Amino acid sequence: MNIIRLSIHRPIAVTAAVVMVVLFGWIALQRIPIQLAPDVRRPVIIVRTSWPGASPVEIEREIMNRQEEVLKGLEGVREMSGTARQNSSSITLEFPAGYDLDRAMMLVANRLDRVSGYPEEADEPLLRTSGNEDNAIAWFAITRVAGNDRPMITYGDFLQDVVQDRMERVTGVSGANIFGDTEREMRIVIEPEKLARYAMTVGEVINRLRSANTSITGGGVIEGKRRYIVRTEGNISTIEQVKAIVLRSATNGVVGRVGRVTLGDIADVTLDYQEIRAVIREMGEPSMGFNVAREQGANVIEVMAGIQAAVKELAEGPLKDNGLQIKQIYDETDYINSAIGLVRQNIVIGGLLAAMMLILFLRSIRATVIVGLAIPVSVIGTFVAMAALGRSLNVISLAGIAFAVGMVVDAAIVVLENIFRLRQDGVPPAEAAYRGAAQVWGAVLVSALTTVMVFIPILVMELEVGQLFRDIAVAISVSVLLSLIVAITLIPALSNRMLGGNIGDPEKAWRIPGLDNFAHGFVRFWQNFARVVVRKKTLALGVVGAIVAGAAAFTVVALPKLDYLPTGNRNFVYGFISPPAGYNLETVAAATNRIEKSMEKYWAKEQTPTAGPDDTPMMRRYFSVALEGRAFITASAVDPTRSGELVALMSDPARQEPGINAAMYQPSLFGRSVGGGR
Repeated sequence: MNIIRLSIHRPIAVTAAVVMVVLFGWIALQRIPIQLAPDVRRPVIIVRTSWPGASPVEIEREIMNRQEEVLKGLEGVREMSGTARQNSSSITLEFPAGYDLDRAMMLVANRLDRVSGYPEEADEPLLRTSGNEDNAIAWFAITRVAGNDRPMITYGDFLQDVVQDRMERVTGVSGANIFGDTEREMRIVIEPEKLARYAMTVGEVINRLRSANTSITGGGVIEGKRRYIVRTEGNISTIEQVKAIVLRSATNGVVGRVGRVTLGDIADVTLDYQEIRAVIREMGEPSMGFNVAREQGANVIEVMAGIQAAVKELAEGPLKDNGLQIKQIYDETDYINSAIGLVRQNIVIGGLLAAMMLILFLRSIRATVIVGLAIPVSVIGTFVAMAALGRSLNVISLAGIAFAVGMVVDAAIVVLENIFRLRQDGVPPAEAAYRGAAQVWGAVLVSALTTVMVFIPILVMELEVGQLFRDIAVAISVSVLLSLIVAITLIPALSNRMLGGNIGDPEKAWRIPGLDNFAHGFVRFWQNFARVVVRKKTLALGVVGAIVAGAAAFTVVALPKLDYLPTGNRNFVYGFISPPAGYNLETVAAATNRIEKSMEKYWAKEQTPTAGPDDTPMMRRYFSVALEGRAFITASAVDPTRSGELVALMSDPARQEPGINAAMYQPSLFGRSVGGGR
């Protein structure tokens, strides 16, 4: 079956096929997930274990060494590294590219089950993989409204039970993490003098507390036709119950009196909050923060819409009732919308420029329309393949589509130019359409295949770079292949209908004064230059050498800065502060507060100019978190174009802190960082 002749004789079928491609492409576009960058799943598994109150030495001895002992012989592990810090440990397992992480997770979990004898206060190990979906797409700060004097640490249970629960119920959210919260606890403070008076030890008190707070099954009792299960309930829930726990009892053999020592006799029992582990401030006010991470493959735009709806519901309901307010300090969709909008704008402008070039060279509105139709058909049809292959709409895939806009017209131009030439020679429309496409379809096919072959290594590569640029390979390859089909079906069919009648003499086509004169002179110059060069071999070699040398020199001079990925501008700066080892939370918080005071003059609390009196960028959403042994601060600029200047501005006061190592960064497009510090 000759597809070229069939498309010429069945224009309605070709039109129906084009409409179907556009329709399915539009439907696929609505279903493709929209996100900042492609999902990159790195072959890394992180094992994290928490032990509140433990020192790094204890965690290394009691937890991390035991875990590393059972994990070191794990199949496929290429590298294993561990870090023990205050209250927690983490072990990072790196696997070869392309390794089945689901199987690796199962093997790691089975190996960890062999570890026994964890300290009773330690939590169970948590496993997670590393990928860009782990990065939070939104950060929020919760502060008190004016007139609310209740300490922020008392809202920990409320945030966990209400805020965290509501955010995690949003469709597409994988989790919400709260920072700066504290839970309520029952605190028992033993008085040493009273403990010594009764000749007791702390160990005896702990054992009695454990035994009193234990539920024990006592077997069964048969009564008549029934059998009852006897169970001793030992769940303690009130302060009075704790105070009434009997630590020791003795009977006086002379008088027969029984003496008891209860916990209330030697200790003070109160219901209080746990010791704070983080000091968080937002624009100088005590605060708590939480972030939200998305599920892999979720549409970030839709997820963010659900998050903002949930935030509005919380702000107008539970938070308002408790004298709290919520502010969003980071929104990934701001950058996504601007980046996607910029790429879409480039696609439109690129298409218009391509059409303009066609008009300048073909000098035919009808011919330009024919070729121009290849752009939307090829581009929109690409969305069908992207949806079928599970790809997402992101900056990388849109960049591929933008590149393809100029490439998809190549095949159509070659076919149409040949048809147009035959029509100028007097060939009938139908015959010119068939012969024009049939004569060049082989060359067009080879040209398309060479473009597709370039991207085959990226399509099969399992490394991180392959995962990142697979979308651009799919977008360009599918667009080029679709343009090939369009060139040998749609272009001949439209040419038969739209290029009928008398095409006319090319010398009598409408002219553009000035441009045509320049074009004719340009052509004559290079024709004469080519004639001169081909006559002498020495001159030809000299010209070739000069061109190669000039190109090499220009490459050396104009070579841009080498980098792995583009940085972008997300209008978000964050900094890490590393104090000397052993600094407690109070000391770290004091250093962070001094940095905050020095930056306060750059805060834009209301509608203020984008720059201060000394032309420094003004900040909004200044946020700081102080932890034991480390801290970090974040900020964004009022003027997004000046966010890069915040790196130097925020680094200066941080570097002036004695003994403090600080580094300020600006997140790049894919989560990597650019910036500096000391």
